[in-house]
Amino acid sequence: MNSEQVKTKKATIHTSLGDNPSTEKNIPENVVWIDDAFYIKKTRYGLYTSVLKNPLGANFLTSATEEGVTDITRWHLKCLQDGTLDDYSFVVNSGVVSGKL
Repeated sequence: MNSEQVKTKKATIHTSLGDNPSTEKNIPENVVWIDDAFYIKKTRYGLYTSVLKNPLGANFLTSATEEGVTDITRWHLKCLQDGTLDDYSFVVNSGVVSGKL
């Protein structure tokens, strides 16, 4: 993929989630939805993960702190809404190996 192709591809919630997103099967009834868009769950490893309301239950971003995951989830969703996430994103390496192996 060349740089022109990377620039024309628009980020969406589905591209942010990846090809095979994990989802929460059991969302607690008393969960507090932040900005009516996501809630924070503490993982079994002591990290914090944001879980989206739309698509419902999709695990989104993970951080070492609850404040960190709240801030970056808000920022990421705002950038998606504004269409500016691509301004902050770039491909470092295409992952293609050229030449003979």
